[in-house]
Amino acid sequence: MRWTPGGESSNVEDRRGSSGMMGGGGMRFGLGGTIVLLVLSVVFHRNFFALLGGDNAADPNANGVVAAPAAGTVVKETPEEHKLVQFVSFVLDDAQQTWAKILPKSYNTQYQDAHLVLFRNATPTACGTGREAMGPFYCPRDGKVYIDLAFYDELQRRFGAPGDFAQAYVITHELGHHVQNLLGISDKVTEAMRANPDRANALSVKLELQADCFAGVWGHDTEQRRILDQGDVDEALGAAAAVGDDRIQRSQTGRINVDSFTHGSAAQRTQWFKRGLENGDPKACDTFAQ
Repeated sequence: MRWTPGGESSNVEDRRGSSGMMGGGGMRFGLGGTIVLLVLSVVFHRNFFALLGGDNAADPNANGVVAAPAAGTVVKETPEEHKLVQFVSFVLDDAQQTWAKILPKSYNTQYQDAHLVLFRNATPTACGTGREAMGPFYCPRDGKVYIDLAFYDELQRRFGAPGDFAQAYVITHELGHHVQNLLGISDKVTEAMRANPDRANALSVKLELQADCFAGVWGHDTEQRRILDQGDVDEALGAAAAVGDDRIQRSQTGRINVDSFTHGSAAQRTQWFKRGLENGDPKACDTFAQ
C-alpha cells in the first residue's frame, strides 16, 4: 500500500506497556464475550474458557466490566513494531474516514469511530479478558477492536498470508463488525441465535462473511484513490482464504466439519471480500439474504 509513516491515530489505545492481567477469581463474561470464546473454541478445538481461570469465567449472565490498565506506561518496542503501529494507525483512520462517508449515504446513519486497542498477552475488555490466543476481535459492548501485534507474525508464518494489505484486511474486517454494531445487525443476529440455537453457527458465518464484504468495500475505496500497489488485492484475498474454517480445521485435525463452521470457508470468505471490493456498495453485502 502507498502510505507515509507518520504519527499514531488518536483512536489507538496503546496498552502494550501493561500485562493487562487482573487479580481475583477470574473474569466475569457477558454474552458478547461468551459468543467470541465459543466460536474460537469450536474453530480451534481448544477450550478458550479455561484460559480465563475462575469458576465464573464463562458466566453468560454476568455484566461486570473491568477497568483498563492505567495509561502513560512506557512501551518498549522494536523499530519494526513501531512502524507497524504507524501502519495500523493509518489503516484505522483511513477505513473510518471511508465509513464516515459511506454510512450516511447508504443507511442514513452517522458513523461513530471505533477505538483500536494494542495489547500484549492479555487485556481486560467489556466482553471479558482478551487474550493473544484469541486473535484480533471486536467487542460490541465497548466499540473497540483488540489486537496483539504478534498475530501478524502468525498470519505470515502459520497461515501463509504475508503483506501489508493482508494486515490491513484483518483490521478492516474487525471494523466491519463495528459497522454491523452501529447498524443494529449484531443485535439482531444475537437475538436470532438465542431464539434458534441450532442456527447459531450458520448465523455466525453470515455475520463474518458480511464483515469480510465490508472490508472489501473499504478496499474498493482505496482502489478508487489509487493507493494500492500491484499484488495488494492478492494479499488480502490470500489472508481471507487462509483463515477460512475449512483450512483451519484441516490444519488442526486433518478433517473438515462444515456444520461447525463459524466464519465461512476459504472460498466463501474470498467471494464476499471480492464482492465488496468490486462493488463498493455495503448494501451488496447482505449475506443474510443468501
